[in-house]
Amino acid sequence: MADRAFSSSLRSPASGLFITGTSTEVGKTHVAAMIARALVREGRRVGVYKPVASGCRQEGDHLVADDAVALWEAAGRPGALELVCPQRFLAPIAPSRAATLQGRRVDARLLRAGVDCWLKQSEIVLVEGAGGLMSPLSDTDYNIDLARDLGFPLIIVAPNELGVINATLQTLITAQSKAPSLPIAGIVLNQPARRDNDASLASNGEELASRCEAPLLATVEHSAQEFGERVDWFALAST
Repeated sequence: MADRAFSSSLRSPASGLFITGTSTEVGKTHVAAMIARALVREGRRVGVYKPVASGCRQEGDHLVADDAVALWEAAGRPGALELVCPQRFLAPIAPSRAATLQGRRVDARLLRAGVDCWLKQSEIVLVEGAGGLMSPLSDTDYNIDLARDLGFPLIIVAPNELGVINATLQTLITAQSKAPSLPIAGIVLNQPARRDNDASLASNGEELASRCEAPLLATVEHSAQEFGERVDWFALAST
């Protein structure tokens, strides 16, 4: 499954966070970009890595991953944009399927090796997965496999909406069962869309804080660009 030649134990000592979500379209990129901007304001050298992306748009002869561009911009345009997301595919489906449609395969080794250039030039690397922990990346890899091998603490982005308690607890159970030694830094409750008629919005944060072993780090209001709470993201990356 994973190429253990790229296990975290053999990497440089640079810190990192792996940003995952309870599902797709929960605002992982938005939250990751907020974290990147917060770290840059603290004077940190931030690397950003999106191992693979599907649903990219065609621009001339190139495929552009908008999530990768957003991360790169938030981190102050470090390094080369092409290295933020080295594996990009057109169809808006699972990366392994999207690759097949283009007559290609997701390179499982590159999923892991692609972070190395960022580790060499950064104090902290933010890695954004594709979908939830059990979303497939390659023919043999899921996000949880890559997260386990990189070894960076998990940040779980959960959408502030009805059903988030179940989805977050399931994500935590997946992480604990599939990668029991992987640190879980905490949860960010994000509101990716307006939900004026959702009565759960007022209590979801309290419910998550009381029911999850992982801490609730921050709550992000719809369209917010900065965290209301101060979070020491750099310290969390070293947990």
